[in-house]
Amino acid sequence: MGNWKLARWQEPKTLTRDVLREMRRGRPAGMSRRTLIRRSIGAGVGLWLLEVTGGLLGFLWPNLSRGFGGQIVLGDMALVSGNPAVQGVTLPDGAPAYYAAARTYVQLIDASRGFSDGVSTDGEGLNTNVRTLYQRCPHLGCKPNFCTTNYWFECPCHGSRYDRLGIKVRELGPAPRSMDRFAHTVENGVLEVDTSRITLGPLPVALGQPGLIPARSPQGCI
Repeated sequence: MGNWKLARWQEPKTLTRDVLREMRRGRPAGMSRRTLIRRSIGAGVGLWLLEVTGGLLGFLWPNLSRGFGGQIVLGDMALVSGNPAVQGVTLPDGAPAYYAAARTYVQLIDASRGFSDGVSTDGEGLNTNVRTLYQRCPHLGCKPNFCTTNYWFECPCHGSRYDRLGIKVRELGPAPRSMDRFAHTVENGVLEVDTSRITLGPLPVALGQPGLIPARSPQGCI
């Protein structure tokens, strides 16, 4: 027989009313199942809120941070035409130029004319004959690509489509509006884009309605 004995707290207790009350109110050692479930749900909700907050900040960041570079000089007509979004087609062909540093597609409204001096605070460019489009799809932020088959912009992620000037086709894709636009200035034939000033694109236009440039082909690139 050993010489050890139970400590007082290890000794069995008579199940009196006070002991039963203490047992019912006592906290179990370690983590209970209820605590584990609550903490797991809390962690899941916290991660979801973090993701939503990150997405919201990413969407609003160009305005909140004064853009991603402010005013950027792109150059004159010849220089801008030398940066095509798709090799083999340029501004005079009706295809856009692209500047990654400005995250901008540059498109001529009338491809038969060049730049016109002026200021476009909303990026629409009716007076400058230039439209400066933000490369981001308004749906979830993917980059629409210019398709030389139909001369439309097509988002490879969820199929939203825009005409050559960035107007959303209502029936094609989930994007809620047309492509957003940057303010820009043309002075002495030189284009300068202000990436800190974004104007949200207009509402989608239905197929066949005025304001939408028809596709050159019924087939696209997607």
